[in-house]
Amino acid sequence: MSGRLSEEKVFKDPVHNYIYVQDETIWELINSAEFQRLRRIRQLGTSYLTFHGAEHSRFSHSLGVYEITRRIISQFEKSGFADWPREERLLCLCAALLHDLGHGPFSHSIERAFDSDHEEWTCRIILGDTQVNRILRKADPLMPEKIAAVIRKTYEQKIVVSLISSQMDADRMDYLLRDAYYTGVDYGTFDLERILRMVRPHKGHIVVKESGMHAVEDYLMSRYQMYWQVYFHPVTRSGEILLSKIFERARALFGGGHTFVFLDDTLRRLFENAMTVADYLHLDEALMQMAFMQWTKDTDPVLADLCSRFLHRRLLKYVPLEESEILLTHQVRDCLAKVGLDPDYYMYVDFPADLPYDVYKPGEVEEKLPILLLDSRDHLFEISSRSEIVRSISGIRQGQHHIYFPEELLAAEAMPEELWQLLQKRS
Repeated sequence: MSGRLSEEKVFKDPVHNYIYVQDETIWELINSAEFQRLRRIRQLGTSYLTFHGAEHSRFSHSLGVYEITRRIISQFEKSGFADWPREERLLCLCAALLHDLGHGPFSHSIERAFDSDHEEWTCRIILGDTQVNRILRKADPLMPEKIAAVIRKTYEQKIVVSLISSQMDADRMDYLLRDAYYTGVDYGTFDLERILRMVRPHKGHIVVKESGMHAVEDYLMSRYQMYWQVYFHPVTRSGEILLSKIFERARALFGGGHTFVFLDDTLRRLFENAMTVADYLHLDEALMQMAFMQWTKDTDPVLADLCSRFLHRRLLKYVPLEESEILLTHQVRDCLAKVGLDPDYYMYVDFPADLPYDVYKPGEVEEKLPILLLDSRDHLFEISSRSEIVRSISGIRQGQHHIYFPEELLAAEAMPEELWQLLQKRS
């Protein structure tokens, strides 16, 4: 079993002020090669192209999730709540720390391009021949399997799962505060201290005292605002679209036997969909950025141009479209083809329904565990049944259709005047 460190370790953190490490297992996990890799994975994918401060990593976020979880557990233990399973303490802390271990370069962009799942990669790393696996087994031979079950949300103690993955978990609370801090916006701020004082273990769930409802409303509104103002910002989407087109072109070239100017074994196995855990652990943003830089000199002009646009922030331009105007995209495709740009790689129509909006939707079977309020009579209520504010934003889908295209298209003589006027006016 894991012991306590002889001297507590402390990380200075801009969001939580300090992060405290008291367990040998946690300290060893932080220093493992697999966890240190997260320093080379940005938390917010291409958001740094929109908000220049958004350079923070999955490493710092994972430490933050661990710290919030540690504080919640510490409060439960201090208060002596009978419903809290004390024997699950280390499991919760390890799962919180390692929950993002399987993230690849550029956050979710590479998952969509290669149909992969960071949670499954997290489990493969935890269960595989890795430093993390050996550290966990030293603490408890069954610890890797238990953490994998928590990540997959199949662990029998649902209270453990809800700390790491629910509608108000340590993961969400940290990334909202951290992302708001590094992007420089105020949308993601909420009263974390108040929420932490109001949470309780109750009959296998993490619940919130009803008197803390307004702090939870503030948290949910912050989440709503961050998605539309930061995570779905159209400039960030432009970067993600360029990334997806780079991956799409590279995969097509690889399938056709193209000789790349640069293609190491890790990327080769990525394109072959044959990555081992060892291969995946070599996949980070440093490698992808190097590949993009080399591909700017590739013999394929489309790949070279797309990589150059991404690296030098010559992003695709975007304009909003009404649903009735979607048919105009055919004209844009024709214009692109006439100026020698393949519309499959240089145009994209973004639909609001395509965006993975993590809105709070109570009562849906596939949704994560809902937020439950505990009243003075020990009765539980799902929050939207008591909160007008939560009802007003639950399930709302907003946003517009956007069409993305190269800015130079506006100077193309082949463009019909009516279409030019529309794009120019809204750009």
